[in-house]
Amino acid sequence: MAKKQKTSDNTIAQNKRARFDYHIEEQFEAGLSLQGWEVKSLRAGKGQITDSYVFLKNGEAWLLNVQIQPINTISTHFVVEPNRQRKLLLNRKEIRKLEVATEQKGHTVVALALYWKRHMVKCKIAIAGGKKQHDKRQSEKEKDWDRQKQRVMQHNQR
Repeated sequence: MAKKQKTSDNTIAQNKRARFDYHIEEQFEAGLSLQGWEVKSLRAGKGQITDSYVFLKNGEAWLLNVQIQPINTISTHFVVEPNRQRKLLLNRKEIRKLEVATEQKGHTVVALALYWKRHMVKCKIAIAGGKKQHDKRQSEKEKDWDRQKQRVMQHNQR
């Protein structure tokens, strides 16, 4: 049997849209309460967090709009719900920080990435402030300029 090669990047899914739509202020690492079939599906790469966000209720943090599609071998045995609410595992201080930040106008908590840390699934969440349209255009210009600088640097090294 061939041994599975370990990738250097343990990322399962990223939310690139969040970095475009929001100013990221502070990041947290949260555990994720999952069912067995969800872990198997994530190992198969069937997770997506594009429109996901975090809401706080009764001193607990919940992750919404994360889609984990079941793999074929599991979906026949269980009744699965791909869009269910999943509990985030944070300590009280972190939850309190999130509550204080979301009470401010224009701030929210978004999920940035799902990744493996040893055998556990972790979620990187962040306190974020919304960007205006002109901020989005400015960040797009900066990205283009960085790309052009890289091309010039590579061309000059030859």
